[in-house]
Order: sequence, then C-alpha cells, then structure tokens
Amino acid sequence: MIEAAVVGLGRWGRTLVASVQGKSERLHFSCAVVRAPKAHRDFARESGLELVSDLAAALREPAIDAVVLATPHSQHLGQILAAAAAHKAVFCEKPLTLTKPDAERAIAACAAAGVVLGVGTDKRFFPAMEELTRIVNAGELGPLLHLEANFSNEVSAAMPSGWRHDPRESPAGGLTATGIHVLDALVRLAGPVRRVEAQLISLKPPPDPHDSLSVLLEFENGVSGILAAVRSTPAFWRVHAFGRRGSAETRGRIELILRRSGAEPRQLSFPERDSVRANLEAFADAVAGIAPYPIRANEILATVAAFEAITKSLA
Repeated sequence: MIEAAVVGLGRWGRTLVASVQGKSERLHFSCAVVRAPKAHRDFARESGLELVSDLAAALREPAIDAVVLATPHSQHLGQILAAAAAHKAVFCEKPLTLTKPDAERAIAACAAAGVVLGVGTDKRFFPAMEELTRIVNAGELGPLLHLEANFSNEVSAAMPSGWRHDPRESPAGGLTATGIHVLDALVRLAGPVRRVEAQLISLKPPPDPHDSLSVLLEFENGVSGILAAVRSTPAFWRVHAFGRRGSAETRGRIELILRRSGAEPRQLSFPERDSVRANLEAFADAVAGIAPYPIRANEILATVAAFEAITKSLA
C-alpha cells in the first residue's frame, strides 16, 4: 500500500481522495496539505486524514511515499521540484505545467531523483478510450489520416470565480479544465504536434463563462486534427480516429462506434470503471515497482508543448 499526501482539498482534491480512500488496496491518503485546516476538518475526519498547513512537513514524513498535487497550475513546478528533492513520487493534476520548459524541468528532476511522475489525465482510462487506442495501435483502421476530439461541459458554471478563472492560471477558455484531456488523447494516438492554429470566441466572461475553443492541429507524422472545447454546455465527450480502412469513435466513457469499409457500423459498450481511481492505482503500482506508469514522460511533455503552442496561437 502506497501512503500519499494530497496537496489541496478543493473540489478536485476531494474527488481524488474519495476515489481511493477505503476502496483501494494500492493507495491510501494519510494526510492533506491545506492553507486553512479549519475549513476541511469535517472532510478530513470522515476520510481519515491528518491536516498539515505546510508541504515541507509532509515531505519530511518518512511514512509518506508520494504526494498528489491538486493545486493552482502555476504552483506545480515548484511543488514537483520540492517533492523530487525529498525523493517522494509525485502525481500532478493536469496540466503538469503551463510551459514546455517548465515541464522539461519537472520531468528531469523526477528522473534524476529516481521517482515516479504521474499526471491527472485520467480520461485515458475510459474503457472506450483504451479500446480506441488499441484499435489504432493495432493498425485495424489502416494508416491513420485524421483525428477529431471534443470535450465540453458546464462544470465552470458551478465554480466560484477564483484562480480557475484567472487567464494566467487557466488560459485559452476550456483548455485547462477539459480540452487538455482530449489534447492528451490525440497526442497518445498520433504523437507530438508540429503546428496549431487556435481560435477562442468568448460571449460572456466568468462567472459561468460562455466561450468556445477551436484548434486545428498538424502532427509531426502528417496526421491532421481538430479539437474543440465549449464551456457552460451539457457534458459531451467525443474522440474520433479516421484511417484509410475505417474509423473508430468514442462517445462518452464506455461507448465506441466502429466503421469499416463495406460493413455496417458496430456499436460497442464496455463496463464502467472509475478512471480517476484507475489512474491513481496505476501510479501506485509504478511507485511500488509492480508495473511502469502507463503515461510516458515523452507523452506528458508533448501534451504540454501542444498546450503551450495553443496558448501562443491565441495570443
């Protein structure tokens, strides 16, 4: 069992804890680092967490094997560097960093310290996404030609204005909250991005922002792509891979439509799973030396590089 400290107990920090606490035999949260302990006492008591107000205190604790970061994006690099220096494995919510150079520093620090680095792109663990990746990698669609992806939702409407609505922390509309998940999915399928052209149309600022992000992508291998993210609309997930002999399209977590030349479309369904828990347990297995962490460092870096390219295109 890997013992972990969670840094940040906002909405998503609590989601991370709830996904494994009392349910997983691989990872357990024993403490939480928060700025205002009084505000989190009830949740901490219910979840069996010790509250501390200083990351350094958690890093000094010998029983802590790993830290899980659910903090503002601009804080990630410094916290990753501190965890690596303390020889603690680190799992960081997405985006890992806001720029490629910072991502390179974070990855290099963890590699030099010999600690596992995980990232919170949990949608990779959707059952439909895992099957889509298998189909593409197996060559069942023929040569890959084009990718399309859309992850939109209305979560921003329920969030109070704060750092998540600060364009310095969350640039490019829905890119950091949702769009980066499908960007990561496209990088997983086609590899690094060579070129982007992005457009952000904003009809209403936060709170409850109304905006849409549209991105054209060209991957280094010549595959083309389209990415979209709309804030303040009912939840929608779609990733579609087009090959010479067919296409495969995920709709949500567990549905996949397979189209092949000369055949009727097939709709496949898969059992549900908690993708947040699956990602944390994959991280725990890597920390324990059971299996390599499935999100490779070069993919993490390529996603951050494409993320930064999109923000620069908009600027």
